[in-house]
Amino acid sequence: MVLRVSDLSVARGGLRLLEAVSFDLAPGAALLLRGPNGIGKTTLLRTIMGLQPALSGKIDAPADSLAYAGHLDGVKPTLSVTENLRFWASIFGGGDVEHALELFDLQALRDRAGGQLSAGQKRRLGLARLAVTGRTTWLLDEPTVSLDADARALFERAVTEHLKAGGAVMAATHLDLNLEAAQTLDMAQFKAKDTLADTFDEAFL
Repeated sequence: MVLRVSDLSVARGGLRLLEAVSFDLAPGAALLLRGPNGIGKTTLLRTIMGLQPALSGKIDAPADSLAYAGHLDGVKPTLSVTENLRFWASIFGGGDVEHALELFDLQALRDRAGGQLSAGQKRRLGLARLAVTGRTTWLLDEPTVSLDADARALFERAVTEHLKAGGAVMAATHLDLNLEAAQTLDMAQFKAKDTLADTFDEAFL
């Protein structure tokens, strides 16, 4: 397993959102998180990444194996597309910048400043960062936002390549991604009990 989550409970702003979340993610596997807005998909991803503490439970993953792409693309506006990727490659210890440019069809934009990119181009550059991290497991939060159909196809190709190389992907998305044998995890089954509402109801029964 590249990631094992056991009996995990997470909260946002002091409010418990999800509890008893458990799953395993194997090399070559893609896991899609489903559920309505606000149920806790982003909070779960951020907790697994270590960006916020869990309330309880356990997260097992090899050291330096996780890469996260959230709602922000992390594009530095004064750096060119190539310089952005070189920066992230240096942070993570090196990666194939030229391959990342090709993977997300950014070659023609390689010398353009990040601040001059469209929303879709910035998104492609933000996702291209994943290809230079060398990390095994990608944690993705609505990765196809701002992408048109052609760009989504590039993303799906990049993910497929990553999976075939033994990587793994966990993504929160409302869209159906064209990923062979992707599994779905319904967050509704882990929704935390509304303790405030329950306490109010019990008081007046």
